[in-house]
Amino acid sequence: MHYYNSIIETIGDTPLVKLNSVNKGVPGTILVKVEYFNPGNSMKDRMALKMIEDAEKRGDLKPGGTIIEGTSGNTGMGLALGAIAKGYKCIFTLADKQSQEKIDILKAVGAEVIVCPTNVEPDDPRSYYSVASKLNKDIENSYYPNQYDNTSNAQAHYETTGPEIWRDTEGKITHWAAGVGTGGSMCGTSKYLKEQNPEVVSVGIDTYGSVFKKYKETGVFDEKEIYPYLTEGIGEDILPKNVDFSVIDHFVKVTDKDGAIMTRRLAREEGMFCGWSCGSAVAGALDWAKENMSDDDVMVIILPDHGTRYLGKIYNDDWMQARGFVEEREFETAADILAHQNGNGNLTTIAQTATVGDAIRMMTANSISQLPVVDGDNFVGSLIDSKLLAQMIGDETLQSKPVSEVMDKPFQFVPLDNTLDVLSSVITKDNPAVMVRDENRAPHIITQHDILKAMTSN
Repeated sequence: MHYYNSIIETIGDTPLVKLNSVNKGVPGTILVKVEYFNPGNSMKDRMALKMIEDAEKRGDLKPGGTIIEGTSGNTGMGLALGAIAKGYKCIFTLADKQSQEKIDILKAVGAEVIVCPTNVEPDDPRSYYSVASKLNKDIENSYYPNQYDNTSNAQAHYETTGPEIWRDTEGKITHWAAGVGTGGSMCGTSKYLKEQNPEVVSVGIDTYGSVFKKYKETGVFDEKEIYPYLTEGIGEDILPKNVDFSVIDHFVKVTDKDGAIMTRRLAREEGMFCGWSCGSAVAGALDWAKENMSDDDVMVIILPDHGTRYLGKIYNDDWMQARGFVEEREFETAADILAHQNGNGNLTTIAQTATVGDAIRMMTANSISQLPVVDGDNFVGSLIDSKLLAQMIGDETLQSKPVSEVMDKPFQFVPLDNTLDVLSSVITKDNPAVMVRDENRAPHIITQHDILKAMTSN
């Protein structure tokens, strides 16, 4: 007979699944590691079991003890499963932004749940960090794993997630992407993969309102970066010990809305009914991959949890619409705008070695106000007719000068699925156009006029 002695023996060995729809236009092979196949429906089962077993070995967790933890829900579920299998009690503290489904699930497996306010400082006695710590001091024979600073968290992924990915990709993985919250899954996995191949690039997904990206890029813990956000499971207002910035090569920030919309797309287009931070991870990773990967590359993105945790939020149309997360206009995305643009789709550009006079004649002949500047296949600058006019008034010789001497910075590339509100926030008087790549990687320009036309078409 083949069977498991308890539910915790089924943790790990989750599948890699290829994306086929939401990644259109992105080079390379994009695989996702679907962690909701774990018995607690999230990747946190791995580190929860590891924290319990390491605590048992140290003698920190004794028979009949109580496990107390601050969690966003998934770690609590993993700890609860371990507690059931090993005979412990559980008390969990959660921030009040967590979904009701997470609270109900923890109660269903026998845990006591204490809900704490979100919008307080981490050291505030009301925060879910502080409440968990105080309970640990007050309750005899209790253990506080503290997933943020407990290195068993990252070690669990070093010992399991990393080796599984390396095995299942046969060592062909070139890029690794994950949301960064406590840092365990990103950093433990990244450490293992980089030990196998130092060339593996790791991309951390952060959220607006979190300190990680700026801290990685500047070394400055900027409290101005911290503000409330809705996405659950990624980003922090602290620097957990499990976040090893040395094994994270790049950070990408994703808005609450973009993460939520991608989560719904994963369910509808890929058949993957997953959680909010899964959509954030995919949205951020694909944005980065569009401009930084090649056709031969292999990226693995971890999908942390299951969609049942978010039925009352991102899978609820009323909830999404109330927060402006559902766009109802005809031209919903950059892709829609491209589909309705006039012309043959060929992008007009000018070489940086051409003269300003050549550029003016090209703009006049094509009735355009903006012109991307190229050096071979690379976009190196931009020209805007109003700025050229202002410069020519003060310099009669300007027409004979090379474009490279007067061009502005290149127009920004944005994802093809960016919605109108995002596009309109990027396009300004000084930056009247953006660039996108279609599903065949061909470049296109979207101007201020295109946005106005789309907004007034209904």
